[in-house]
Amino acid sequence: MPTPPPKDNTPAPSEVGNPTQNWSSKYRGAVVEDLDPGPALSTHPRTPLGQALFSAFERDYTHLTVVDPGSKALLGYISTPAIKAQLASGAIAESDSVEAAMVKFRRKGRRYALITMETPLEELEAFFEGRATDGGEKQDFAVVTDPARRFVLGVATREDLGEFVRRRPA
Repeated sequence: MPTPPPKDNTPAPSEVGNPTQNWSSKYRGAVVEDLDPGPALSTHPRTPLGQALFSAFERDYTHLTVVDPGSKALLGYISTPAIKAQLASGAIAESDSVEAAMVKFRRKGRRYALITMETPLEELEAFFEGRATDGGEKQDFAVVTDPARRFVLGVATREDLGEFVRRRPA
């Protein structure tokens, strides 16, 4: 009996360059809530950097959201690796306020990606890769809010997404 010809494993033309094909098999309908994102740790603009860093290190967080103490509006965030580098260079001191080192969210003239607990993981990956934001900048973390953007519900990171894929059965 003759041996059948080897099977052609070349992807179909419709699959070439179609990242959503890969996403749908990777995430299978999962949403941000399935990541079980950790609660956001927030600080205020006038909090001393040393105190904010201590809180972050205590919980092994790399990013803290900065909120207005009165309205609880999201103002920006601080990145502990960036602050460590600024402290080492002498650009800032631990006694300085968080406001001196925070990255402020620019609200005017910029559209932000809304990440909620119901956001599909495909969209979260696109956000991390810069395909869902103005300017196309890659992001390390996402602030998860309610649909009205009133409350910060948690923070999702690239690592959370990678861990979800690793632990999910094939």
